[in-house]
Amino acid sequence: MENKTTELFRDAPVPKAVISNVVPSIVSMIMVLIYNLADTFFIGQTKNAYMVAAISVATPAFLLFMAIGMLFGIGGTSLISRSLGEGKAEKAKNASAFCFWTGLVIGILSMIVIFVCAVPVSRAIGASDDTVGYASQYLRIVSTAIPFLIVSNSFSNIIRAEGNANVAMMGMLIGNLINIVLDPVMILGFGWDVAGAAIATVLGNVFAALYYIRHLLSKNASLSIHPKYYRAGGGIAAGVLAIGIPASLNSILMSLSNIVVNNIMFAYGDMAVAGLGVAMKVNMIVVMLLIGLGTGIQPVLGYCFGAGNRKRYMEVLKFSLILAFGLSAVMTVICYCGASPLVHAFLEDPDAFAYGMSFARIYIYSGPVMGILFVFINAIQSTGAALPALILSISRQGIIYLPVLFLFRNLFDSAKMLAAAQPITDYLSTALAVALFLFTCRKYFSKIQEQEETQTSTEIRPNASRCSG
Repeated sequence: MENKTTELFRDAPVPKAVISNVVPSIVSMIMVLIYNLADTFFIGQTKNAYMVAAISVATPAFLLFMAIGMLFGIGGTSLISRSLGEGKAEKAKNASAFCFWTGLVIGILSMIVIFVCAVPVSRAIGASDDTVGYASQYLRIVSTAIPFLIVSNSFSNIIRAEGNANVAMMGMLIGNLINIVLDPVMILGFGWDVAGAAIATVLGNVFAALYYIRHLLSKNASLSIHPKYYRAGGGIAAGVLAIGIPASLNSILMSLSNIVVNNIMFAYGDMAVAGLGVAMKVNMIVVMLLIGLGTGIQPVLGYCFGAGNRKRYMEVLKFSLILAFGLSAVMTVICYCGASPLVHAFLEDPDAFAYGMSFARIYIYSGPVMGILFVFINAIQSTGAALPALILSISRQGIIYLPVLFLFRNLFDSAKMLAAAQPITDYLSTALAVALFLFTCRKYFSKIQEQEETQTSTEIRPNASRCSG
């Protein structure tokens, strides 16, 4: 397995190394996208806009659960890929076991809290009197899958670090296909409405997690989740959390910013909230594809960085940026032109549709730069640069987005201008990402070079002493 990783990450032509990892990652994200759209689509077929609004309101809480998986998934991938590049296979196993067991414990504790506090949580994230019943019902059922959700989201990333991108993709396919197939059966066939959507989501995450566990317990895996490999010391926990926390903060802040904008948008009515939720899902068509591209290249970049191969690192980065810009441009045009049928698939209420259509086209304005943004985010994470990763993570949905959002709220009494805060933020965040990457590249590759020079001089001195003796 280590030879396979080396062959792909170190020796394969750059286009092959990138495409081999990016395609399964993008396919996985497409399935996540379809799975996210499926709940809203089939709930929309009930012709109850309040149910659509409730699912939209519950989405930020669901993102919080996924953020924990991202903490271990992105943090673990960064540490594991760098460890494999350095030839430290044992450390890679320690990291994968740490991510599994720590994530599982946190998932069980989170499940208990959300199950017990579903109603106050629903109120806190923006549910109205008309939607709180649906939202709390959805959250209470989905909470039972939080441990599985964390495991599946963690290892859909981590397994790519060992060169098994196809296995990572297959787990996502299994989980999402189960959810997609069960949605119409449970929502429309059985008439379970919001509860049906939640049960389908639970089963999908359970089967995805079990698939990954099966792989990690097999002889085909170079990583492990065996308790004997669990280790938090020796830089394992610090290495995972240094990159994982900034990565998860991005999702957490995305969730919190969605909660804030839902509460602000509530002033314009439940139909505005429903329209905003659907617009976000339409925008996810672009975002999820480009997240897939970014996460797909991170193991390759991490391996090159760990091996100290700056030339190959830059070649991978250059090819990825060209690919990202092309994909961004194509998807922006498709989603802008196709906004009307996409929104109409979820909303039939005239007011909700009008809001959704307007918001969807505003959100897609950030499409051309999103690919560049996600490539640089993952490039920074691949180096283990904790501070730049942290700055970037708290900027896009936090220290840039929220001030822009509140500024627009105070300057304009307009729902459209509230939606425009997101694309403005994305352009500013992309500029920041480029600047932080340039800083990271100079600083962290210089450190590797200094370490290599120090090691070389240390090896030469004993030899020189022996020769002189």
